[in-house]
Amino acid sequence: MLHTISVLVDNHFGVLSRISGLFSARGYNIESLCVGVTEDATISRMTVAVHGDERVLEQIVSQLHKLVEVIEVRDLTRERHVERELVLLKVAADADRRTELLEVCTIFRAKVIDMSTDAVIVEVTGSEDKITAFIDMVRPFGIAELARTGKIALSRSLNGHSLKADAAAHGAS
Repeated sequence: MLHTISVLVDNHFGVLSRISGLFSARGYNIESLCVGVTEDATISRMTVAVHGDERVLEQIVSQLHKLVEVIEVRDLTRERHVERELVLLKVAADADRRTELLEVCTIFRAKVIDMSTDAVIVEVTGSEDKITAFIDMVRPFGIAELARTGKIALSRSLNGHSLKADAAAHGAS
């Protein structure tokens, strides 16, 4: 099963390396990993997608909690949550096929962010399924380049959690 794990960590040098090293040292492959600063500049949120059964998940969560820099670990797979991916695609689109490509973009609510005489760069956000479907639809045009973020996710409710309260309990300022 694919699990989406949200990890709040201290925002400083080496934390990403330590956490990704924890996964690789135990032979767990990270399917996707996104990291960014939160509304509190001292804290980063990592969204990790990893395959595993309940035993694997319990071990990952247990090991993450042992790291000093980790503030909170949540398996969002079991919670109501919102997740999105972002993809940038450079698609071949000469004048003859550009209208057809733009129609596909409209259907998927993709945004054209750059255009040249022979290519269009498109931005799409949405679920993994939407992103995959869009890529499949534009593949016949010719995808020159593709950059995909992997998933980011947030729980739909606070569930009694407050980032500031978590940070204060962890000793962050």
